[in-house]
Amino acid sequence: FIMRPFIKSWIPQCLRILRTPCRLFHGCNRLLVSQIISYYDSVNQYKKELPEYFNFASDVLDEWSQLEKNGRRPANPAFWWVNDEGEEVKWSFEELGFLSRKAANILSEACGLQRGDRVIAVLPRVPEWWLLGVACMRTGIVFIPGTSQLTAKDILYRLQASKAKCIITNDTLAPAVESVMPDCQFLKSKLIVAKGSRDGWLNLKELFAVTSADHKCVKTRSQDPMLIYFTSGSTGSPKMVVQSHSSYGIGFATSGRYWMNLTPSDIMWNTSDTGWVKSAWSSVYAPWICGSCVFVHNMPQFKPTVIAETLSRYPITTFCTAPTAYRMLVQHDLSSYKFMSLKHCLSGGEPLNPEVMAKWKIQTGLDIYEGYGQTETVTICATMKGMKIKPGSLGKAVPPYDVQIIDDHGAILPAGEEGNIAVRIQPKRPFCLFTEYVDNPEKTAASVCGNFYVTGDRGVMDEEGYVSFVGRADDIINSSGYRIGPFEVESALIQHPAVMESAVVSSPDPIRGEVVKAFIVLAPAFVSHNPEKLTHELQQHVKKVTAPYKYPRKVEFVLDLPKTATGKIQRKVLRNREWGK
Repeated sequence: FIMRPFIKSWIPQCLRILRTPCRLFHGCNRLLVSQIISYYDSVNQYKKELPEYFNFASDVLDEWSQLEKNGRRPANPAFWWVNDEGEEVKWSFEELGFLSRKAANILSEACGLQRGDRVIAVLPRVPEWWLLGVACMRTGIVFIPGTSQLTAKDILYRLQASKAKCIITNDTLAPAVESVMPDCQFLKSKLIVAKGSRDGWLNLKELFAVTSADHKCVKTRSQDPMLIYFTSGSTGSPKMVVQSHSSYGIGFATSGRYWMNLTPSDIMWNTSDTGWVKSAWSSVYAPWICGSCVFVHNMPQFKPTVIAETLSRYPITTFCTAPTAYRMLVQHDLSSYKFMSLKHCLSGGEPLNPEVMAKWKIQTGLDIYEGYGQTETVTICATMKGMKIKPGSLGKAVPPYDVQIIDDHGAILPAGEEGNIAVRIQPKRPFCLFTEYVDNPEKTAASVCGNFYVTGDRGVMDEEGYVSFVGRADDIINSSGYRIGPFEVESALIQHPAVMESAVVSSPDPIRGEVVKAFIVLAPAFVSHNPEKLTHELQQHVKKVTAPYKYPRKVEFVLDLPKTATGKIQRKVLRNREWGK
């Protein structure tokens, strides 16, 4: 057993983890795609019935554990975690099973939770987040992830709205939880992930030392609730989106196999924060249903150099990050790095500018395959392996979804016409669509238009079925009768060397009603340039690159753009500022 002092400090003696040999990382033959992947892919493609009972822990993770024991999976870890200090944790599927069963007993016994209870976990990228997520599957407890950037007010809102009986967090956020405790009448227990103990909190590390790993997984129905995510809309407080055991548990088999191109010999690194739904997509369900290794770097801050060094140093084959990160990475010339093992790159969360895609290809030799979906869905559209890449497009519909562009009455629009991106739910509602917005029947009903679930995004479909994103329905700018999507203006701007990042919103105008305004973060080399000259140059540039009516009539240079915790640009904040809201 090779261990580092750090791991000893958080995993007691009984949990010393065996280091998996790396001999099969390079050049090992890709195993025949396992029956696990092909079976669940068939369920996704409606070739097989959805099973009545399904649990990701017992039906997927424990099955991979068995294959691993029988020598039928490459000697890849199931989970591989590193940090900046050179500390490392590696688990096989068997070890993940052992540790998550202990965690399941902790939730049931020490925390006093029962099947159907809800638990909020607000943790950074620490190994315990994965153990606790799997422990919730094993016990039928509903897992509610939250980002570490939540404030006391956010935590209070989530505890009250969800009626969660337990909250799990670390030293950093424990004081925020304690400050709102008097108003949380549903909360029964608090579990802390920390080295030292804290008054009034159960300590995960201490409980691990005294808890049995003997646990029988509960039998869950496919449609039983498994996860709740709080998702912010354009108005009102965040809504609670429920996903069932099968929706996320089975719903990523097809995109895992064909968009992420994953097999049991792959090592996938997705950089998402644990509070963002993309972490569930690409750091839990898709890689593990495909038997791949989930790679995690705890990375408290996003640093392009750390990303480039990690891709050079570890045998990562598949990489997924947000467009914002790709924009920063290509600014940082990558040609001096060698990504020896990297084969497949993915992006999601917001559209990727074609210019960034082209620069990445020049610097790394690799294409970026884009995917699109929401907290309410699994992958709606993607450019899958083997498909031609159309820069600026989200790709085509991913089974089982039938994706159409519809008008406001639910009628399907012809190719080339802009409308609402929608997923057909009649006559058959896809199993991998959210169950409901909790306690919000009006919002649940409003997401349906005729025979379709409406995403709230606007797009266009071409003759070949590729969907292009125009913008969130509420981000579209209507200027003198022209409808302008912010994404195409931002994509034109980023082609100019002066622009590091931009956000385009509507701004009031006495004659045109509203006009295009661009908020621009300049590349370092251009910060000292004359702003008036630069504004004129950028306006001319946009007129050349895209239809002239789309050019930004107003330009403001800023140091940074408002973003969500997950790195998405908050155009709404800038738009409200413009309109004095």
